[in-house]
Amino acid sequence: MIWQTSRFQIDLSQPRVMGIVNVTPDSFSDGGKYFNRQGGFSSAFEHCEKLVRDGADMLDIGGESSRPGAPTVSLEEELARVLPVVRHAASLGVPLSVDTYKPEVMQAVLDLGADAINDIWALRKPGAVQAVAQHPNCGVCLMHMHREPQTMQVAPMEGDVVPQVRAFLEAAAAGLQAAGVDKSRIVLDVGVGFGKTVAQNFSLLARQNEFLAAGYPLLAAWSRKSSLAAVSGMSLGSVAQLNVVDRMVPSVAAAVLAVDRGARIVRVHDVRETVQALKVWSAAS
Repeated sequence: MIWQTSRFQIDLSQPRVMGIVNVTPDSFSDGGKYFNRQGGFSSAFEHCEKLVRDGADMLDIGGESSRPGAPTVSLEEELARVLPVVRHAASLGVPLSVDTYKPEVMQAVLDLGADAINDIWALRKPGAVQAVAQHPNCGVCLMHMHREPQTMQVAPMEGDVVPQVRAFLEAAAAGLQAAGVDKSRIVLDVGVGFGKTVAQNFSLLARQNEFLAAGYPLLAAWSRKSSLAAVSGMSLGSVAQLNVVDRMVPSVAAAVLAVDRGARIVRVHDVRETVQALKVWSAAS
């Protein structure tokens, strides 16, 4: 299976690790660590380079937090955050995805050499489909999100989420193909933590094989999510304090489980540890 992107045809016959680069002051796991307007973007550049050294097959750069309750960011601010990092990361020799829902940002980063768009809104914003469809080769990841970041966990989904999420994603992918985007350019993400309860998130993992029938590669994004803390014995206090060290091990475990159940890409913060774990998984497969 190949994921067609702007500059790369990514071979998904083996699982690929996507390293996360948050250029934001308020992301739930590492907000502000790689964002320092006064100090420039050197820490973000260095982080991109480190993730590649650690074994990341691709990078995913985001300039607006999508954590529950996160405020929106203006177009001008998002562009100011991501463009310098995209320009640098595009020179590192690995595929580059940008996490955005704004069509103007999509166009700008694709013009700079980004390979794929990773959209939590699944291109539902006006102009987003056109921004992707008019590009000859860029990849796109369509994610399911219930409601929006400001309200998604206030009133999560109800009932069996698997058929609901599957129907949404398949319809979004079909609509994109109708706009002229080849199926080989599309990847799907079930949206762990985006408007679902802990039990619902784990049902998506337990029944992940049900999403494979449509023939699209799956991207799994479990890294450091609070659902992992909820089932791994951590106190609510440690979750609230964003104890990322404690969440690394369950994150890696979830990534391996997702791959074992058919995911082709795992989007992670802890690249080195995930790469090592997947080597163990591969040796036993």
